[in-house]
Amino acid sequence: MILDGAPGLPGAGESAGMGADMGLGMGAGRVVAGRYRLLEEVGRGGMGVVWRARDGVLDREVAVKEVVVPPGLDEAGREALPRRAVREARSAARLSHPGVVTVFDVVEEDGRPWVVMELVQARSLQEVIRREGPLAPDRAARIGRQVVAALGAAHAAGILHRDVKPGNVLIARGDRAVLTDFGIAVIEGDASLTQTGALLGSPAYIAPERVRGEPAQPASDLWALGATLYAAVTGRPPFQRDDPAAVFGAVLTTEATIPPYADPLRPVLEGLLDKDPRRRLPADVAEALLLALGGGEQGRDGGRAVTGDAGPAVTRAEAVVAGPTSVLESVVEGTRGGGPEAGEEEVFWRIGGVLAYSGIALLVLGVLLVVLSLR
Repeated sequence: MILDGAPGLPGAGESAGMGADMGLGMGAGRVVAGRYRLLEEVGRGGMGVVWRARDGVLDREVAVKEVVVPPGLDEAGREALPRRAVREARSAARLSHPGVVTVFDVVEEDGRPWVVMELVQARSLQEVIRREGPLAPDRAARIGRQVVAALGAAHAAGILHRDVKPGNVLIARGDRAVLTDFGIAVIEGDASLTQTGALLGSPAYIAPERVRGEPAQPASDLWALGATLYAAVTGRPPFQRDDPAAVFGAVLTTEATIPPYADPLRPVLEGLLDKDPRRRLPADVAEALLLALGGGEQGRDGGRAVTGDAGPAVTRAEAVVAGPTSVLESVVEGTRGGGPEAGEEEVFWRIGGVLAYSGIALLVLGVLLVVLSLR
């Protein structure tokens, strides 16, 4: 089996734009396609090496991924790999979404494809978990909502990611989440199992249907997102075992155990980690649930709090959990002390917000009823 990383979070590979200080690589100083000068290696995984580089034509920094042929591929696979990588990366370049790393260019040199991407100044979710520990459920929900929105846009364009995992989710300032490695991880091919029986990807994030040898589908990406969110709130993948074979066995035969502190995300985790892709939570439903669980849209402050000019801060997550009555009490309290006109304007504005949150609460209730009816 050819695997990209270990069953757990460490060693699952790095992605473009990470702030890792890995020093200069052997290819530093090389100019690719007469245009992209490699400056330093910033990531390495089973499918290639990522370089920080300078575009000599546009005079800007970019990320350049050198796609390498993994060991174990048969001759036909080795010959098809460059063509497949170029085709899929060009497909990914059609995507324009704030949650997707932009693909600028694809070039071939020395018989290998090199993919030029946006350089995101960020750490991977994998690195955030390693350094800071598991995330609070509301923070994980805000990050997950951005990722599922990116996946929804990709799926609508007919593009599958096939390697969603913490190492491929970049977390920038304000908890902006960006999904990377579109058009690169998908060089695994049209089916999970090659003719030699090799299964490419990170074992802890591979959906059951792919383990069974079935083709990847949008629901497979959603399973991987569920496993990624589980890892975000617990610090480990849902089916972590000592070796890949045991991981695959657990993926096929056991259910994920959701700890009590992750209960706020239970409907999403259980829905995304359903072993039957036909019953798996759809992207739009998952996004709606995560939107409510994370406290609505992120603000400029990363979604941590909403502060009014005339009152105390009320976190959006607290607003959703507290319900309309306590929110109304807090916003009315926040308007005291202002002039009559300012107070009336603020009350109307905030009551509008309360009605919006009430709508979200009703939407979540409807979504839960739909999910329960599918089981």
